[in-house]
Amino acid sequence: MSAITKWRGVLTIALWQIVASLCYYSVFPATDAFKADFGLSGVQVGFIVTTLTLGYTVFLFPAGALVDAYGDRPAMVGGLVGLALGASGVYFATSYPMLLVAVFVLGAAYSTAMPATNIAVAERAPRGSYNLAVGIKQVGVTLGSALAAFVVAGLALFALGWQFGFLIAAAVSAVIAVGFLTAYKGAPGSGEISFPDVRALWGNRALMMLAAGGFFVGAGVFTTTGYVVPYLESSTTATTAVASMVLGVTQLTGSAGRIGAGALADRIRGSAATASIRVLSWQSGLGAVTIAVIPLFGMPSAAVGFAILGVGLLGVTGLYHGALVALASADQSGAATAAGQTTVNFGGLVVPPVFGYLADTAGYAAGWYLLAACGALGVVCALIAGRLAD
Repeated sequence: MSAITKWRGVLTIALWQIVASLCYYSVFPATDAFKADFGLSGVQVGFIVTTLTLGYTVFLFPAGALVDAYGDRPAMVGGLVGLALGASGVYFATSYPMLLVAVFVLGAAYSTAMPATNIAVAERAPRGSYNLAVGIKQVGVTLGSALAAFVVAGLALFALGWQFGFLIAAAVSAVIAVGFLTAYKGAPGSGEISFPDVRALWGNRALMMLAAGGFFVGAGVFTTTGYVVPYLESSTTATTAVASMVLGVTQLTGSAGRIGAGALADRIRGSAATASIRVLSWQSGLGAVTIAVIPLFGMPSAAVGFAILGVGLLGVTGLYHGALVALASADQSGAATAAGQTTVNFGGLVVPPVFGYLADTAGYAAGWYLLAACGALGVVCALIAGRLAD
C-alpha cells in the first residue's frame, strides 16, 4: 500500500470522526438553550453532560469487544446509525427526561468511535508518522465539535431554533453511514468476542499512571466544552451566538494543537511513548495556566483565552491515546485504549456537575479554578508516567 493510499485512508477515518463528533458534540453548544427552554439549573445542565458521558462509558468496553471480534466497519456503520437516532431524539424531546434518554443514546452510539478509529488508523498510518496520523484522526473530534458549534450559532442567528441543528446532524450521519456501508473496507476482526483483559495492564505502572491522568483530561475537556457558552453569556457581554462561535474557534485551535503536537512528538528523540508524554505535559501545563487566568478577563480577551486553551486542553487527546498504545504491548492495545478512555469519561461524569454547582453557588470563577487544579494534577500524572517509562 502506497503512502498516498495510506494517508487517504487516514483522511477517510477522520471524515467519519468529524460526522460522529458533529452529532455527539452538538449537545455542548446547546447547553444554554437546554437551560432556557427546559428551565434547568446549572446542576441539571451538568447532568446532561454526565448522562451523555455515561452512555459513552457504559458501552465503551462492549464496543471495543465488538471491534476486536468483527473489525471496524460494522462498528463505524452502526455507530453512525445510532448517532442519527440519538440526534433525532434530541430534536423531538419535549421534556427533560426525554432529553436525558436521547443524549444517553448519543453517548452509547459514540462509544464505537475510539476503538474503531484507533484500529483503523493503526492499519493505515504511514511508517514513522503514527502520532501525526492519530492527531489528524483526532482532529475529526474538534472539527466536528466546531462544526456543531457553528451550526447551533448559525441557526440562532437565523432564528430557526437549536433543535433543527440536531436534525441536520442526524441527516448527515445517516447519509455517511450509507456511504461507509457500501464503499468502506475495514480491518478484519478475530471472529470471537472476548472482554479486554484490563487486569493484565496493572503491572505496567507507566501506563496506569497515564491512564489515571486521563481523569483530569476528561474533566477539562468535557466541562470546558459544556460550559463555555453559558459562562460567556452570563459573565461577559457575549451573546449566545457569539459564545457559540467562541466555542467553535476553541475547537478549531484544538485541531491545530493535535496536529502540531503529533508532528512534534514524531520528531523528538526517544521512544514514541516518552516523546508523546513529554509534549502532552507541555500542552497540559499551558491549559492549566490558561484556565486559571480566563476568569480575570471579559470579552474579547476571554475569547482569546479560550482559543489558547483549545491548543493546550483540547489538543492533548491525540497524544494521550497515542502514548497509551505505545506503552502497551501489541496484544494489550485494545485494553489500554479502553482503560484510558474510561478514565477520561469518568472525569466527564464527575466534574461537570461539580462545576455547575460551584457556578450556581460560588460563581463561575470557582469552577474555573477547580479545572485549573485538575489540569495541574494531570501534568503531575504525565510527568510521573514519563519518568516510569524511561
